[in-house]
Amino acid sequence: MTPTEPAKITDNKYRFDSFTNGQVLPGNVKGRLPAMGWNSWNAFGSGNTETLTKIMADKIIELGLDNLGYQYLVLDDGCYKSEREDGKLANEPVKFPNGFRALSDYVHARGLKFGMYNDIGTNLCAGAAVGTCGFEKTDAKSYIDWGVDFLKIDNCYYLWDNATFSNPENAKYVFAPNLKEIQLKKGEFSILLSADKGILKGRGASIKDGYATGIGTFDGTNTGTTPVGPMSSELVFEVEVPEDGDYELIVNYATARQNGCGEWLQVASGEASDDNENSAIFFDNLLPSTETPETFEASAPIKITLKAGRNKIRLMNHRRQENTLCSYAAMLEGLNEAKPDHGVLLSLCEWGKTQPQNWGYKVGNSWRILNDITFRVGSDDNPGFGNWTDPGTPSVTSQYNKAVIMDEFSGLDKGWNDPDMMMVGMNGMTTQMSQTHFTMWCMMNSPLMLGLDLRRVQKGDELYNIIANRDLIALNQDALGIQAKRIFTTAAIPENLDAADRTPDRAYITDCDRVDILAKPLADGSLALSFFNLSQEKKCGDFAVDTALIQKYLGDKLPESFYGAGATGTASSYAARYTFKNLWTGETGTFENGRFAVSEIEGCGNITLKISPVEG
Repeated sequence: MTPTEPAKITDNKYRFDSFTNGQVLPGNVKGRLPAMGWNSWNAFGSGNTETLTKIMADKIIELGLDNLGYQYLVLDDGCYKSEREDGKLANEPVKFPNGFRALSDYVHARGLKFGMYNDIGTNLCAGAAVGTCGFEKTDAKSYIDWGVDFLKIDNCYYLWDNATFSNPENAKYVFAPNLKEIQLKKGEFSILLSADKGILKGRGASIKDGYATGIGTFDGTNTGTTPVGPMSSELVFEVEVPEDGDYELIVNYATARQNGCGEWLQVASGEASDDNENSAIFFDNLLPSTETPETFEASAPIKITLKAGRNKIRLMNHRRQENTLCSYAAMLEGLNEAKPDHGVLLSLCEWGKTQPQNWGYKVGNSWRILNDITFRVGSDDNPGFGNWTDPGTPSVTSQYNKAVIMDEFSGLDKGWNDPDMMMVGMNGMTTQMSQTHFTMWCMMNSPLMLGLDLRRVQKGDELYNIIANRDLIALNQDALGIQAKRIFTTAAIPENLDAADRTPDRAYITDCDRVDILAKPLADGSLALSFFNLSQEKKCGDFAVDTALIQKYLGDKLPESFYGAGATGTASSYAARYTFKNLWTGETGTFENGRFAVSEIEGCGNITLKISPVEG
């Protein structure tokens, strides 16, 4: 049954304050490298069929892609009947006449793994009214019965956020009301504090005309919002009270159902802490609506327990993140109940909206970081299908620009940043673009999900030589599981960033007239260096990094063996010579004195080298 209100959170493991504790939810298996496979959406959209899926499975085997690590074959949107049958998911009978279990068996018989799709909302993005909301346990049992190994779960028609195709008024759940003042009372004790006497924590909120507004979590669906740093905001008051006990808190507030001003308020005391022991939540619900966002009213008294002396009172709304975590967790919990040792991989697809880099590791193996990389789905030879540079989300560089500074959020103990399925080989993507696109995803430890019609690929042709490059795949699947870090860029770093973010590995840069250099430590003690030209024009110059710069940014992530035999990782002990292999051309050579440079890079091109110290 579809719920009528967000889940009540009774366990602190779903709370915002727990996001930094590193603890994952039961059933979420860690230690898995980025997923590799094929997804139906980009090539076929809702037009995918059982026949096409079988052809793709056979093509993976024919091309030998399974031997390279491509193992998941995923049905995206468009495979279900438009409504449930007896409360359960059912196959679309024309496109998938033999049902999902038979198709799963076909895929498994070829040594591949079977993936499916759903949504945490009421409907799927293509419209079918079969989202998992309220049906998580029922659907989880179906997926286990069908032998599903991988679930991509979208975020359309979501009831508790103004997500895609959702009611815009759902913003009432996402932001706190505008807050003008608080009053704290106990017996004869009373104190009145205006919003400007509080402290705004995080980013996004501001004091306007004497009240706090914008308290909530940034929407990360589109470009322009950095993923680095605090994503949520709070209004915090420090108050001195005379004795231990229960106090009445009255909030002067005004509501709306729009970005920046909602109706849901959380009230807590104490410090935010990842163990949740230093903070208690006393109110977590909607407040009655007011006439306008500037028509302020007094709330009913909220009971809050304080200790004698100085206390902190937190007014906030972290529900955008908490609700989404709870919705994905409901599916994981359903899978755990249906089969405790299921091992199903969860691919979270809420497009970065709720900043899943903060909490996604708890419940998923990967999390999308932006909206779709292309909106021209259904035929991968559609003119203009692939886009290299776009000011919005549907392009290679837009996805890369965000993912490249998210390395600290990924890892074997967490999961993987997902800049969406690849557009390699699709119309609009030149061979050079496809090659660089593939390299970016490999260096950034992104899931390698092919999106093209594999009937367009022949063994040994240009497309095959890109997607089957063993050396590049080895970077993505390296046992260390360390996402490459950008350690150099020719771009001017925006001056409006916080001082801590004005470094190549943290600065969110959208100007693509630049060259970036990424460094990725590898399990065999070597290092991968990628020189990326994001511009469509050839770049000439001295594009270089050295061992000191590499050590500055990678620190103890870099194996000591990279510095050479007997090295201690200090500037005076680097190896004198390093060999390299160009992972696209096969060229080999030597760099002297620990300096690694290239002098020209083709437009949309890359030079990717594997570098190893010369012993002795």
